[in-house]
Amino acid sequence: MSVTGILGKKIGMTQLFDDRGDIHPVTVLKVGPCVITQLKTQQTDGYSAAQIGLVEFVKASKINKAMTGHFAKSNVPPVREIREVQIEFVEEGEEAPKAGDRVTVEIFNETRFVDVIGNSKGRGFAGVIRRHGFGGGPKSHGHMFQVQGSIGASSFPSRVFPGQRMPGHMGTNQVTVRNLRIRGIDVEDNLLLVEGAVPGARDGYVLVSKAVAPPRERRGFAGAATKDALKASKKAAAPKKK
Repeated sequence: MSVTGILGKKIGMTQLFDDRGDIHPVTVLKVGPCVITQLKTQQTDGYSAAQIGLVEFVKASKINKAMTGHFAKSNVPPVREIREVQIEFVEEGEEAPKAGDRVTVEIFNETRFVDVIGNSKGRGFAGVIRRHGFGGGPKSHGHMFQVQGSIGASSFPSRVFPGQRMPGHMGTNQVTVRNLRIRGIDVEDNLLLVEGAVPGARDGYVLVSKAVAPPRERRGFAGAATKDALKASKKAAAPKKK
């Protein structure tokens, strides 16, 4: 039995070349080490989960008395970020996790895809064209094409419907990106390289967990058995010998 996720920070993006020479854009995440601060059980909480915290320096004066007592109960150091992750049951004889155990990037050694949760970048106050992708009005002289126009409903029902898309605050929403392929793991520096983009700005906190519904890869379309598209196209375009 072990946890399925870990907390970390987004470092930035780079690119990697595989054995075939193909280039892949990857995001570098510094995940962990984390510590289990509390275990949720069916008997006490009605569900099974592990509460983990990212181990990083934080002043004791920044932690209120309630959280100080919470950490002291489990005999763990004070942490700044806390999240809950699921617990997976692998084998019957495996040792159950307990409060105070460390969680490192090694939990993804046998994992190929992960789900990443983060907060998107804040864009401030934005109009309907940027926020909702409206087309706008005429762009000729005398028109304000970047406004939404009339939103009233004439004499009936003489009101604005709830949920009308309007200008407002954009960004800083929780975004989940699923099924990012793991391209590399550095156990010494607690680094995880995933293919694709991750929501949020640099140094933003992210929660990385094992993919809930990983894609099913067909035979001949993944791994070392993948066909080279360039060679296959040249072979198909080559004239047949009579």
